[in-house]
Amino acid sequence: MSNTMWGGRFSDSPAAIMEDINVSIDVDRHLFAQDIAASKAHAAMLAAQGIIAPDDAKNIAQGLDTILSEIVDGKFTFKRALEDIHMNVESRLAELIGKAAGRLHTARSRNDQVATDFRLYVRDEIDALDAAFADFQRALATRALEHADTVMPGFTHLQTAQPVTFGHHLMAYVEMAARDRGRFADARGRLNESPLGAAALAGTSFPIDREATAKALGFARPMANSLDAVSDRDFVLETLSAAAIAAVHLSRLAEEIVIWTSPLTGLVRLSDKFTTGSSIMPQKRNPDAAELVRAKTGRIIGALNALLIVMKGLPLAYQKDMQEDKEGAMAALAALMLAVRAMAGMVADLTPDKKRMKAAAGDGYATATDLADWLVRTLQMPFREAHHVTGRIVAAAAADGLALHKLPLAAMQAVEPRITDSVFDVLSVEASVKSRASLGGTAPRNVRTQARAWLKRLEKEQQRQ
Repeated sequence: MSNTMWGGRFSDSPAAIMEDINVSIDVDRHLFAQDIAASKAHAAMLAAQGIIAPDDAKNIAQGLDTILSEIVDGKFTFKRALEDIHMNVESRLAELIGKAAGRLHTARSRNDQVATDFRLYVRDEIDALDAAFADFQRALATRALEHADTVMPGFTHLQTAQPVTFGHHLMAYVEMAARDRGRFADARGRLNESPLGAAALAGTSFPIDREATAKALGFARPMANSLDAVSDRDFVLETLSAAAIAAVHLSRLAEEIVIWTSPLTGLVRLSDKFTTGSSIMPQKRNPDAAELVRAKTGRIIGALNALLIVMKGLPLAYQKDMQEDKEGAMAALAALMLAVRAMAGMVADLTPDKKRMKAAAGDGYATATDLADWLVRTLQMPFREAHHVTGRIVAAAAADGLALHKLPLAAMQAVEPRITDSVFDVLSVEASVKSRASLGGTAPRNVRTQARAWLKRLEKEQQRQ
């Protein structure tokens, strides 16, 4: 028997494999809240426009509320034979209120219905992610304020470069997260237009009020072109792009935590809350949470790539290919939510080894640039010449197996006679970070100012919600 919801011209049932490939309820059932909200707005508009009777609209709304309660309470039976969330809801509505349920689909199609539902879903996910990233920023800024003076090695090429503070390092991720939130906010602004009323692809001959449904659903406006409304998924692509970039940022910090917690560096320790053991090696403490954040980034990037490939060759308007827009996106956004919450937890949990960090910050002649700057500033030496002189002094220290600040003044003067003992004021790691007071620099004063400013900003955001 053909599908009773759309099979008027069909005389036979689809093949079993056709049903399996066509069905989407296992995925789009997650759109139930958005589907019901959009249906209620549509029914109210139809009644207000005199397209359906007020009593029918009232019964539809009550029936939809009942269905919502059933789904939330786990009492709703999803039927694969009905293919998707839209027809599952409509079928149950017919059981509850009779023929009036059939009036709900007046002046709309599953094409504009699913586009509306998914926009609402993605918008809700963006709002939840924004709050989670704000929590992540709060955790970072709190620890940064706590460790504004904690000296650690700064790296380039994963080689010790110059001393920085641990607080400064954490604040870098606060700024990255701010841009991530900005990208999500931009995506939200562009997706916040309503496809409802575009119908299958050409609009409708019924005198609908698309402004009313858009307003009821919190959209800024209706979409201006019916073809565009039902056939584009750039709002998903843009959101996944923002998600992929955010996930890369999280993955970079996760990778650093893996490195820092290794016994080879021992710069940071995670507690039992965010580590696991080995089934065979009792001494192991594995940073599995960080490793899994790193891995989930691949899933998120993969979802973006997959949908780009799905969409790249589709002519207007709706194509069944677009049914594949949801599963990867939903999984990716869920993975990002899990990852950012885990990272916020790890940031709050980690304990830096201040003594080891300080020692590592001085390894590899990390204050050599401070020596070169001193030569420029004090002896008025051109920087390129200062760079060369400093290199020779570093070579002398390396030959004697001494740290730069332990090299005797006489050894430095053998390279450059004008050097005085005041040079030692800049060669400690503490002096180095303190001197980097330019805007955006690692000086503890800078870090405290920035961390406090961010915490105040995040508090104001929270109060506005």
